[in-house]
Amino acid sequence: MFKYHCLNPIADVGLEKFTKDYEKTGDVNEADGILVRSAAMHDMELPEKLLAVARAGAGVNNIPLDKCAEKGIVVFNTPGANANGVKELVIAGMLLACRDIVGGINWVNEHKEDENIAKAAEKEKKNFAGTEVQDKRLGIIGLGAIGVKVANVAKHMGMEVYGYDPYVSVDAAWNLSRDVKHALSVDEIYESCDIITIHVPLLDSTKGMVDEAAIGKMKDGVILLNFARDLLVDEKAVLDGIGKGKIRKYVTDFPNTTTAGKEGCIVIPHLGASTEESEDNCAKMAVKQMMNYLENGNILNSVNYPKCDMGICTQAGRIAIFHRNKANMITKFTACFGDEGVNITDMMNKSKGEVAYTMMDLESPATDEMIGRLQSIAGVFRVRVVK
Repeated sequence: MFKYHCLNPIADVGLEKFTKDYEKTGDVNEADGILVRSAAMHDMELPEKLLAVARAGAGVNNIPLDKCAEKGIVVFNTPGANANGVKELVIAGMLLACRDIVGGINWVNEHKEDENIAKAAEKEKKNFAGTEVQDKRLGIIGLGAIGVKVANVAKHMGMEVYGYDPYVSVDAAWNLSRDVKHALSVDEIYESCDIITIHVPLLDSTKGMVDEAAIGKMKDGVILLNFARDLLVDEKAVLDGIGKGKIRKYVTDFPNTTTAGKEGCIVIPHLGASTEESEDNCAKMAVKQMMNYLENGNILNSVNYPKCDMGICTQAGRIAIFHRNKANMITKFTACFGDEGVNITDMMNKSKGEVAYTMMDLESPATDEMIGRLQSIAGVFRVRVVK
């Protein structure tokens, strides 16, 4: 029996995927797995029993990834599960920036008591005139699940689409319209596009990537969309760009005191994945990944450990070893079983940065003595008996 704890409300359609072998607990210290959305975990004392954290969403800034890795706790996210919801809001944001729809609606609300509002609107509407997106050049920085969907929709809207992503995955490449032009550098996007949208993860290498220098390379009157992470953009530089006429509109899904209510900024209250469908999809995906890991040791879509899948174990035993990614570790592991005369029928070792994950299927169950020997090897964080 596995126990799970929810730090945030998780859609029932996801929790219903748990079988009778799972029990929900209100005590986090009893949990084998934690399901979370936005709750902050950095100051949380992680239970010794905890095996997995599943984030029902893509961003994991609220989770202490390194701390979890060193304790052998696998952290999952759900990339792509909310991609359609975010894609639709990106398109909406682009249209709001091109056409002054918000300004027009606000004018109507301000004049709602005017009996001649219809006639007045005909005179006033010229102040809210905008531009169409057809034939405009859209630059997409980051061709992951969301970027690809935005690119494909934009092509159907008659836009000329350029994409930049030096690390585009095979799956993304297959799903991307062949009419999307490949930009060889991010500067090509900055210098040539009328509208630019950002869809990259927040890393040390991407933090503040859209800065004063990047904005200076952009076309006058550019529209900038940020539905990825607020810290990707130097928003003070954006306000300066708006003041100078370099940036026509800045649309962001991350409200803060820098941009909220500022001229030229359309600030949305983090609604990207706030649809019933997205929340359901994220919940179902998070539960599915957690169950596969807890039952079989398989890892898919982890942000702190590598992908590793050996299917369902048909042997007498399976163990999982969390360890540092360094030489001779496998030799030390296999020696433990060789000394005890236990045959390893299958094995997989994968690494991700400084950590690695090894699974072994055994002809006979691992003894407590074997587990103890493995755990005592320098560089091993955790040894888990899966079966």
